[in-house]
Amino acid sequence: MTLLLQVSDTHFGTERPAVVDALVRLAHSQSPNVVVLSGDVTQRARAPQFAAAKAFIERLRVPRALVLPGNHDIPLFNLAARLFAPYANHRRVFGDNLEPEFESNDMLVVTVNTTRRLRHENGVVSSRQIDRVARRLEHASREQVRVVVTHQPVAVTKPEDRKNLLVNHRAAIQAWAEAGADVVLGGHIHLPFIVPLHRRYEGLSHTMWAVQAGSAVSSRLRRGAGNSVNLIRPGESVNGRRTICVERWDYDEPAKRFVCESTEELNAYDTRPAPLLQ
Repeated sequence: MTLLLQVSDTHFGTERPAVVDALVRLAHSQSPNVVVLSGDVTQRARAPQFAAAKAFIERLRVPRALVLPGNHDIPLFNLAARLFAPYANHRRVFGDNLEPEFESNDMLVVTVNTTRRLRHENGVVSSRQIDRVARRLEHASREQVRVVVTHQPVAVTKPEDRKNLLVNHRAAIQAWAEAGADVVLGGHIHLPFIVPLHRRYEGLSHTMWAVQAGSAVSSRLRRGAGNSVNLIRPGESVNGRRTICVERWDYDEPAKRFVCESTEELNAYDTRPAPLLQ
């Protein structure tokens, strides 16, 4: 079974060395097949911060890394760079493909660059991106868990986070569900949670989940949420669709290690009530 490590909002430049070391140890003990960095890899998109991020990924020793830009990965104060070469430092370290993919026998991961050089925080998914992802999902096999990754969230659980919702998220959810998406991974708001999108939006063709990751290694923590990451793996096949196991691992300050905080099995027959926030 493929094991995916979801790491988000590392904000290198504000990283906590003890937490970085603990996450490296977690990766070595769990041996994921792929690591997904769902945006805000750096704090200010500076070359040394990207270099630190690359060194971190190399230390993980994971066979494949998908690194997605976040709004912090575009220069903020260098206006010329922001306008004319917003991803120059990112590309120099992680390559030209800003929307990398991963595929195995039981998992397909498609990423979407939702950042825009003229937007400081809010993300956008365009109609072209929605269609591209849908076409890719439609070609997945029945045995594959179909995962989409954005930086900004497609669902939130707190009223104050509504302003952070991905622009055009409703159209994206509808199209991706129709194309067979199972999970949408995201970050940006530094808060880990799982939302059953099929209970929130009417007309979705099947169960579909939003899985958010907290801040992985940064000191930029949200009140009530420490450093955390997710481990995601396909489960058993039920009537042609796999269940999905999501483990949330939180950093334990006294023990200086990541511990499994919760395990949820997402399946095709969810009957839980929808979260109150719409």
